[in-house]
Amino acid sequence: MEVKKSLSYLRAKKKVETLKGFYSHLLVFVMVNIIILLFSANVFNSKPLDFKHWSNYAIAFFWGIGLVSHAIYVLFEFKFNNVLLKRWEEKKIKQFLEEQ
Repeated sequence: MEVKKSLSYLRAKKKVETLKGFYSHLLVFVMVNIIILLFSANVFNSKPLDFKHWSNYAIAFFWGIGLVSHAIYVLFEFKFNNVLLKRWEEKKIKQFLEEQ
């Protein structure tokens, strides 16, 4: 019974860490891309403002692809029941617990 409780706790902890990692990624994405956009659109210098040029958004676009990939991973982790992955995790956890 104690092993099942600890396995449940470890799974819940892993989900929380996964979600926390995604939120951190999202926060950094938003903050850094706002700063990059403001600098590349000439907000902080005397040149004319240029929000229409495509290169202002290139970093956000390609980084956004990585962010979407991370979101898909989090969705997979939370919503889809991957039986093989859970079995493998349980087997490895039991193995590591037995080794200690």
